[in-house]
Amino acid sequence: MIYTISTYKYHEHAKMEVVDDQYSNLVRRAPHTEPPFTLSEIKKAIPPHCFKRSLLRSFSYLLQDLFLVSLLYYIATSYFHLLPHCPFSYLAWPLYWISQGCISFGIWVIAHECGHHAFSDHQWVDDTVGFVLHSALLFPYFSWKYSHRRHHTNTGSMERDEVCVPKPKSQMSWLYKYLNNPLGRVLRLSVTLFLGWPLYLGFNVSGRSYNRFACHFDPYSPIFTKRERLQVLISNFGVLITIFVLYQLSSTRGLSWVVFVYGVPLLIVNGTISLMTYLHHTHLALPHYDSSEWDWLRGALSTVDRDYGVFNRIFHNVTDTHVLHHLFSTIPHYNAMEATKAIKPILGEYYCFDETSIIKAMWREIKECVYVEPDDESSSNKGVLWYKNKF
Repeated sequence: MIYTISTYKYHEHAKMEVVDDQYSNLVRRAPHTEPPFTLSEIKKAIPPHCFKRSLLRSFSYLLQDLFLVSLLYYIATSYFHLLPHCPFSYLAWPLYWISQGCISFGIWVIAHECGHHAFSDHQWVDDTVGFVLHSALLFPYFSWKYSHRRHHTNTGSMERDEVCVPKPKSQMSWLYKYLNNPLGRVLRLSVTLFLGWPLYLGFNVSGRSYNRFACHFDPYSPIFTKRERLQVLISNFGVLITIFVLYQLSSTRGLSWVVFVYGVPLLIVNGTISLMTYLHHTHLALPHYDSSEWDWLRGALSTVDRDYGVFNRIFHNVTDTHVLHHLFSTIPHYNAMEATKAIKPILGEYYCFDETSIIKAMWREIKECVYVEPDDESSSNKGVLWYKNKF
């Protein structure tokens, strides 16, 4: 059986359908016990060619995205000023922002694959390409590469996971009691989408708890080891070069030009990263584990694939192959769908997929997934924590 959690009435080999609005009462949880299969058994189910990285094919996807970004830029800067201000200009720019932001996110995904050594067989090629692409998007490549690697190493761990770490009820701020309403949820969603990623990189918001201030731009941050400090500085240098270029462009072309052409699409890139990361790791059906229960395989399975419709392809399927990505992060995106189909029969009910529309899922998760705690303090599974929302 393939286990899906988009909806709530269970059917063999695929989907559960919505039968009630009271989601929290009807959701079927993913298994939290030790799986009846091993990682090597999952790997054997995947065709060997799925693990092969093609430098030519990887570059073809990158060049395709760069061409589309350049084409959109050319159209916007060459023709938009010729349009009548109302209504065409007011429609053209939002369409440009959304299109450019989504395609630029696809470029971010390719750089993310470079950080996982999934772009080519050559680590120096991956790091060079990833550094250039992420720096162009004001993203610290090496810094995030290291923290993201630890996220993959400790997914689902309450103590050691690096991002989207939920809080136990006892650690929730008193403020959440007053934000657990429609207006408060709109505010929390807005902060997550528009500020979530910069806040995480700069201030470790929603990240792992450290005993002192943690920041992706600080080479002496507790996030990093001594051996990683130089590359953190290199990441900062790449971001500073991009900032300098943007400053020069602002001086010559104007700040509003830079904001319209680059700034707003970048906001969409950051918002998409925040949204996708949040939705991949936040769901009532997904368990989290403390140190008494956590192990790597159960943690890696504690994530969910989502359906973004036509954007799945634009985003290089990082959206609907995330479970596979946490199991085998070096598989390139162009082989991920085939590999995901191959592992579903092995994973069975341990595979989680949610086909709920993204807008509905955003609102549902921000409402239902507020803090985590065990089901019952007297139970034998105190180390397994689930999302809840009742104060």
